[in-house]
Amino acid sequence: MNPFVEKVIPLILAFFVGLLAKSIKLLSKDDAPILLKFVLNVSLPALTILAITNVEISPNMFLIPLMAIVIVILMYIISQGVNRVLKLPSAMFGSFLVGTMIMNTAYALPFFHAAFGDEGLARASLFDIGNTFMIFTFTYFNAVKYGDNTKTDKIVWSKFLKLVPLWAMLIAFGIKALGISLNPLTVNFLNLVGLPTTPLMMIALGLYFAPRIKNIGKAFLAIFIRMGIGLGIGFALSQLMRLEGLTAVTVTVCAALPIGFNTLIFAELENLDREFAATMVSFSIIIALFYLPLLIYLFG
Repeated sequence: MNPFVEKVIPLILAFFVGLLAKSIKLLSKDDAPILLKFVLNVSLPALTILAITNVEISPNMFLIPLMAIVIVILMYIISQGVNRVLKLPSAMFGSFLVGTMIMNTAYALPFFHAAFGDEGLARASLFDIGNTFMIFTFTYFNAVKYGDNTKTDKIVWSKFLKLVPLWAMLIAFGIKALGISLNPLTVNFLNLVGLPTTPLMMIALGLYFAPRIKNIGKAFLAIFIRMGIGLGIGFALSQLMRLEGLTAVTVTVCAALPIGFNTLIFAELENLDREFAATMVSFSIIIALFYLPLLIYLFG
């Protein structure tokens, strides 16, 4: 069996473990945010520090977060143009717009780590920083704009600076810049803490899966913009910026990621169309379960 396929199949099985655990009521959808919170604040930062300290840093790696920002802006322009034709209700368009702008970079991390090891995880984490910056600034601004704005009277810009993965990345680059070598005890500890990242991430995805049939055509249009047109934009930017190797693969593939979970959070927080948001996120997750490994295999 192809080595990449051998690494990807356990990821897919972990997703279905989440589905099974929800169906037999061992876990519920409400447990998914807890699992993701642990991953994003504990296990993923540990894995990120290890990944960055183990890789050779190249100058073009720092273009990756910038490319993520450019992709989000282009998604905004495209979705606004599409809505001039669709003329969606404000709450539905808010979910539609936010969904196309938010890339589920958390989804990419286990696949990139499985395919490319620490090199892949480091680059995917850099893309995540650019994407996350836009989520808590420009994208959140649009969620407020198209929601009823009864719960939030201002954008909390400081949220981005409180992200643990961001600080883990800065610590890792600091260690790298100072030429510090991690001792075996620290490496073993970080390995132990980072080990649950992949299975917990995929199980949480399975718990989140909750598709609806209503407005499915419009949901799939949003998914096509996010994952289809996004792929074209990522490839075009990689060519335009003359990116090479794994950096080019990261920008191209991450531009085609599924719709992010923050779409659900913003829909709830700002009273956007919650059901439509859940439909977009759920169907994009199941598509990406097979689409993302295929893209990594083809481009990588």
